[in-house]
Amino acid sequence: MKTALLISTYNWNEALTLVLNSLKIQTVLPTEVLIADDGSRPETKQLIDKFAAELLIPVKHFWHEDLGFRKSKILNKAVAKTNCEYIIQIDGDCIMHPKFVEDHLKFASENQYLYGTRSGLKKEALSYIFKDNIYRFNCFSKNLSKRTRGIHCLFLAKNNKPHTSFSSQFRGCNVSFWRKDFIEVNGYNEDFEGWGREDSDLVIRMNNKGVLAQRLRYAGIVYHIYHKDNSRDNFLKNDAIQNETIKNKTIRCEKGVDQYL
Repeated sequence: MKTALLISTYNWNEALTLVLNSLKIQTVLPTEVLIADDGSRPETKQLIDKFAAELLIPVKHFWHEDLGFRKSKILNKAVAKTNCEYIIQIDGDCIMHPKFVEDHLKFASENQYLYGTRSGLKKEALSYIFKDNIYRFNCFSKNLSKRTRGIHCLFLAKNNKPHTSFSSQFRGCNVSFWRKDFIEVNGYNEDFEGWGREDSDLVIRMNNKGVLAQRLRYAGIVYHIYHKDNSRDNFLKNDAIQNETIKNKTIRCEKGVDQYL
């Protein structure tokens, strides 16, 4: 099965460096890496080019002009241009556990998406993780919030069962899905601009189509690097769009990935 690791990023090279370093130590590598760049400065391309030269797998960089928070659009553009059957998606501030990719592939199943857990690296960690290039963490690491979410145990992970509806535990910074399911719901809805709801709206439409959800607890772990909250200026508008998806049981959005296929 061909697998793409999809990483979203915007102007935070220090964090992206640690994420890409954590890719190097994966027990199983994806087929290719897709970096969805929402308009970063040229320094980000230089960083990505450097890692692309070091990795043994293709790294594809997708960029568009910075016209505000347009994460849905750049993610659609990236997924449209891969021929991999399975997509594992993280944010560019989420450092991967060494078995992250392996775990997602181990639990992948037809007609199902997976959503993993994240531990948080506290603000205090910023003073040393970048300077010392630290990208290996576990549940005992210092300055870690929600520490139990950093426990890796496949025996416990096997207790997670598929379910039919959206879970409030879902986080779009750690999710995997079949590309065909993504295409059938027309990908991310580009009516979402600004922070919030584009990720949950996607999987709600998958649920409406009959795709099951399964939580990856005790496996598929990421460590989220602390940062200030993004602007919530568009959140009420985005929340209203998602409420319409729920109310109307929408499966396919109108303004989606089909523009780039």
